Amino acid sequence: MQSLHHPSLEFTDMKNILYLLAISATLVFGIQATVGTGDGLKVGDKAEDFSLKGVDGEMHSLADMKDAKGFVVIFTCNHCPYSVMYEDRIIELHNTYAAKGYPVVAINPNDPKIVPGDDFDGMVKRAAEKNFPFHYLQDEGQKVYPKYGAKKTPHVFLLDKDLVVQYIGAIDNNARSASAVTEKYLENAIMALEKGEKPSPDFTKAIGCSVKCAM
Repeated sequence: MQSLHHPSLEFTDMKNILYLLAISATLVFGIQATVGTGDGLKVGDKAEDFSLKGVDGEMHSLADMKDAKGFVVIFTCNHCPYSVMYEDRIIELHNTYAAKGYPVVAINPNDPKIVPGDDFDGMVKRAAEKNFPFHYLQDEGQKVYPKYGAKKTPHVFLLDKDLVVQYIGAIDNNARSASAVTEKYLENAIMALEKGEKPSPDFTKAIGCSVKCAM
């Protein structure tokens, strides 16, 4: 009887086995990576504090703001057209609500190697040009924005005094025209907290430029 063993069949089988092992390893690694990184904060999660350098040259954290009843953390930058369109509204929000206990804390999450205009010197220049009344901080090393899950500039995270996330998303429903806004999501969320209520909606889609990261 002729043997069924054939070298070419053995080689093909070995290739198939190696292919299946490679696919399995990729799937396992992918699952571990997803579990490990996550997608950032969700409403109801507690945020971590941070210590970041501001355009004044000093280090700042949320814990420094002893009298705050909450924090309007906004990931934004110098160059993104959406961030630029929102600058005056962010200034107005801080001027209105910081006195009520809800200061704006702006964080630039972009890698300056990818966007040179978003380097620290560019931040200092832009803050001076617009006379920012709020802290404008650099996420040096891009360690903070992934923990929050910021994807866009601007991207808002409204925290209560215990750093629990109460609202995530957009500032309002019209980036291009402040006069055409019909839903002030962030402002309404702050006012809900002032009344001891839960914001509704507590999540909207952030509209803006993607965060620039070398990864």
